[in-house]
Amino acid sequence: MPGVTATTPGIPELPPEPPDDRQATRVVVVGGGPGGYEAALVARRAGAEVTLVEEHGLGGAAVLTDVVPSKTLIATAEWMTIAERAPELGIRDGGVPLDREHTPHRSHQVDLARVNARVVELAAAQSRDITARLEQVGVRVVDGRGRLDGPERVVVAGHDGGSETLEADVVLLATGATPRTLPDAMPDGERILTWTQLYDLTELPERLVVVGSGVTGAEFAGAYNALGSQVVLVSSRDRVLPGEDADAAELIEDVFRQRGMEVMSRSRAQSAVRTDDGVLVTLADGRTVEGTHCLMAVGSVPSTADLGLESAGVRTTRSGHIDVDRVSRTSARGVYAAGDCTGVLPLASVAAMQGRIAMAHALGDAVVPLDLQVVAANIFTAPEIATVGASQRTLEESGVRFRTSMLELARNPRAKMLGMHDGFVKLFAHATTGIVLGGVVVAPRAGELVFPITLAVAQRLTADDVAQSFTVYPSLSGSIAEVARTLHHREV
Repeated sequence: MPGVTATTPGIPELPPEPPDDRQATRVVVVGGGPGGYEAALVARRAGAEVTLVEEHGLGGAAVLTDVVPSKTLIATAEWMTIAERAPELGIRDGGVPLDREHTPHRSHQVDLARVNARVVELAAAQSRDITARLEQVGVRVVDGRGRLDGPERVVVAGHDGGSETLEADVVLLATGATPRTLPDAMPDGERILTWTQLYDLTELPERLVVVGSGVTGAEFAGAYNALGSQVVLVSSRDRVLPGEDADAAELIEDVFRQRGMEVMSRSRAQSAVRTDDGVLVTLADGRTVEGTHCLMAVGSVPSTADLGLESAGVRTTRSGHIDVDRVSRTSARGVYAAGDCTGVLPLASVAAMQGRIAMAHALGDAVVPLDLQVVAANIFTAPEIATVGASQRTLEESGVRFRTSMLELARNPRAKMLGMHDGFVKLFAHATTGIVLGGVVVAPRAGELVFPITLAVAQRLTADDVAQSFTVYPSLSGSIAEVARTLHHREV
């Protein structure tokens, strides 16, 4: 009611606190990706005066051109992969004979224009949600390109041609990265494409040549193969996903080949040029590969040019990444950095954690330095590959005594019910203590299944701790406990 102040019975009213005359810490964030906007939120909750400068749109590449759109496209492709199992489960589609030989390419058709329209809209919606959240908590958002003018000042070149100078007590740089290009294979946005340009396509490529077999190349190769394109994957290494667990990479390559993809190992692309009706990719050994389109997935470069780093005393690495420590400090006092521009680990989750850690440290809060050993990562192929903790290669090279056990997904009763054949769970445990050191899950939705292993690694649980925990029967997660049981070491 007007004029009535509600009080809690039994608790005396306290006098109002005196006004705080201290000036709020001025924080300027350059870059609105996960590292930037998460840092801005933390800084506002701590009472700082926060300005965020973003050139292309809130959410950054992760939301607008990378993680969100690519995983939305892959989620669509996943439905096509699921459809492959329909005949085995006794499901027929629109009168198509109940025959395993009928692939989704024959019984389903993809309208890529509608798929990409949805991809772009979902990315835009996520960007709008981030904008609304920042505005709600009082972050000032400035459209334009920011650069350092010394360690305590950011100059913004606005889209309207104007300029603004922002004084700062703390600066966070979160400018991300852009696709790497080759001089003899320059993208044109029509036939030769980077992964940021794929969403402009309105028709499914008849024959897509993917150059690069790292995470990005493997994900898009698998997705377009499932959507119905003929795909040629050009890999300069002995196998796809050369940086990943060897067993997982071998399985994915086998699955790619089984699904009709042509995988060209030890084949380095030298150039890609437009032809009358497509693209011609020339390899270093003189061989050529023809396609209607070509996706260049040859890595990324940090967006650190023309940021005023040198004049501000911010040190960079030979690759152009901003050099940071485990609390995201740069070599310049009061200047922090987060995300792909640092080269620490190109994951949105790591960028966000770096941003949060940076602001906590800068504003005097308790902080736990970044620990890459507890980072969970996922590759969105079909099946997915999820990893956490130490890899088998790292453990072997370090000389740590460890035990490992692997169980094929096909043995899992829930997997049998769902018609899943490809995948496994693998755990690594210390040979003496039994502490879980890392793990690999290859399965549909592996990114969800890896979380129990992440908890085990982060909390230093033993394989016996995992084995003695209940799982639902039947469930895919039951395989994690089963693998842990095989790692039990009985002292004699």
